[in-house]
Amino acid sequence: MTFSIQGLAVSRGIAIGRAVLAAASRMEVVHYFIESVQVEAELARMRRARDAVTQELQRLQADMPPDAPQELAALLDVHILLLQDEMLISGVRQWVSERLYNAEWALTTQLELISRQFDEMEDDYLRERKADLEQVVERILRHMRGAQGADPVRQAAAAGVGDAALVLVAHDLSPADMLQFKQSVFAGFVTGIGGKTSHTAIVARSMDIPAVVGARGISQLVRQDDWVIIDGDAGVVIVDPSPLVLEEYRLRQRQIALERERLQRLLHMPSVTRDGQSVELLANIEQPQDAAAALAAGAIGVGLFRSEFLFMDRGGRLPSEEVQYRAYRQAVEGMKGLPVTIRTVDVGADKPLDKGHRDTSLNPALGLRAIRWSLSDPAMFRTQLRAILRAAAHGQVRLMFPMLAHLAEIRQTLAQVALARAELDAQGIAYGPVQLGAMIEIPAAALMVRQFLEHFDFLSIGTNDLIQYTLAIDRADEAVAHLYDPLHPAVLQMVADVIAAAVQAGKPVCVCGEMAGDAEMTRLLLGLGLRSFSMHPAQTLAVKQEVLRADTRRLQLWARQVLAADEPATLLAAPLMPGGLAAA
Repeated sequence: MTFSIQGLAVSRGIAIGRAVLAAASRMEVVHYFIESVQVEAELARMRRARDAVTQELQRLQADMPPDAPQELAALLDVHILLLQDEMLISGVRQWVSERLYNAEWALTTQLELISRQFDEMEDDYLRERKADLEQVVERILRHMRGAQGADPVRQAAAAGVGDAALVLVAHDLSPADMLQFKQSVFAGFVTGIGGKTSHTAIVARSMDIPAVVGARGISQLVRQDDWVIIDGDAGVVIVDPSPLVLEEYRLRQRQIALERERLQRLLHMPSVTRDGQSVELLANIEQPQDAAAALAAGAIGVGLFRSEFLFMDRGGRLPSEEVQYRAYRQAVEGMKGLPVTIRTVDVGADKPLDKGHRDTSLNPALGLRAIRWSLSDPAMFRTQLRAILRAAAHGQVRLMFPMLAHLAEIRQTLAQVALARAELDAQGIAYGPVQLGAMIEIPAAALMVRQFLEHFDFLSIGTNDLIQYTLAIDRADEAVAHLYDPLHPAVLQMVADVIAAAVQAGKPVCVCGEMAGDAEMTRLLLGLGLRSFSMHPAQTLAVKQEVLRADTRRLQLWARQVLAADEPATLLAAPLMPGGLAAA
C-alpha cells in the first residue's frame, strides 16, 4: 500500500530504489552498580574504548579517498574533539566515582544531561550537534560491548539485493557512516532524525545526492526491499508507490538530470542579464576549505564566511589569534585573489563557547548574541579582528559585523577595529586593508539604514534573521514556524528599502540569507535593484540561469507591483506581460 512520510528537504533531486535498512543504531545499556574498588578499572575500561574510537576515526580520515567531501574530514575532526570533551569525561568520572554507576550507565547518564542543554539552545546548528555527541557516545558503547568495526552503512549495502538502485533508510548517519556512503552504491538516503543544518544534511548537499532527514519513524515504517522514492525537493518519502506514481517520478528524475546538465553549461558564462546588468554571485562558506567548492561552483568571491564555525566544538575554549589567522588566510588564499567577506563571530549567550558562562534568559534570540556578545568581551573581539586584519595582507578581505542596531554599537565596533590595528602596529605585525560592512538583519537596522551607510563601505541583508525579527517568529519554535514568511509584505518592503538606500548612496549591497539562493526569488530581487547574491555554492547555477533570463528594465515595474500586493506570493510566479506587469 502506498503511503508517504514528510521530512525535511535538505538536498535536492529524486532517488528511486529498493530500501535498505541500516541496523538500528541505539544500543541497549545495562544498568548496575559497581563496588568502590572497581572504580578505577571501570574508568580504565571506558578510556580504552574511547581511545579505540579515536584511533578508528583517525584511520578513517587517513584512508579518506581524494574525492571525499571536505565536509566529512571536518566532521570527523568534530567527533574526535568530542571524544575529548571535558564535560563528557568529567561527568562520567563523577557518576562512576560518586554514584558507583557502571561505565556504560555513567556514559548514557552524562549524555542525557548534556543533551538537555543542547535542546535548550536557540541556534539550529548548535542544537543539532547533539546528534554528533550521541553518535560519539554510541561508538564508545559499541567498543565497550566488543562490537567494534560494526559499520551500519557497509552492512546495509551488503544486505542489498538484485540490480535495482538502492536507497538507504536509517535512524541517523554519523560522519563515519557518511564516508562509507560515499563509497557505496546508494542513490539517496532518508533518516528519521536530523535538521537542515545537521551534518547529514550538510554532507548530502556537498555530495549533491537526494536526501530527506527528520522523517520521523521511517525506520519502523519502511520494510527491507520496499520500493522507495526520495523527493529531495519536497522533503517527502513515498513508500511502495503505485506504477503510475513510480513512472511519474522516473520522468521527473530524467528531467532533473537533463536540467543539471544544462546548468553545468552555464558554469563559465558571465552572470549578466539580458539588458547588460552584471550580477555578482558569491558563496556562503563555513570552513576555509569550503573555498574550493565555491570556486568549483563558479562563485566570484565569498559573500559570507561564517566565522563562528571556528569557535564551535572546542570544549568552551576560544580559538587563539594564530588559529583564526591561519583559517582566515587559508580561505583568502583558497579564493585565489577573489574577495572574501568574513563575518565576525555570530553566536548567542546560550552557546557552549563562552568560557563556560551560560545565558539563562528566557529569549536567547533577543539576548546577548552576535555583535552584542563580541562587544561584551573586547579582548576576545580584538583577537578576532587582529586575526582577520592579518589575513587581509594575503588577499581581498571584507570585514562584516552581525546584528548591529544602535549607533552606539557602531561607534564601539569601529573603535575596536581601530584599536586592533593599533595593537598590530605596536607589535610590528603586518596587516592589510579591509572594507567594513554591516549586516542588516533586524528591523531597527533596516529602518535606519541611511545612518548605517554613513559608517560602512557595504551592507549585506541577512534575510533569515530579518524575517525572524520582523515577524516575531522564533525559527526554532515548531509551533510558529509556519508563520515564517519571506514574502510577507513587511519583509519585502524592508528588503526593498535597504537595497534602494544603498544604491542611492552608491555603496554595494548583497543578500546572503536563504532568499538569495532561492531561484524563485531571483527575479524579484533583481527587480528591486539587487546586483549581489551570496548563497550555498550548490545553488549558484540555478540562480545564474534566472539572471541570464532576466531583463531588469521590465522587472522593475513588476517588482513594484509585487511590493504593493496584499498577497505577493500570488504574483511571484505569474508571467510578465509585454509592458512589464504580471499577468492577471
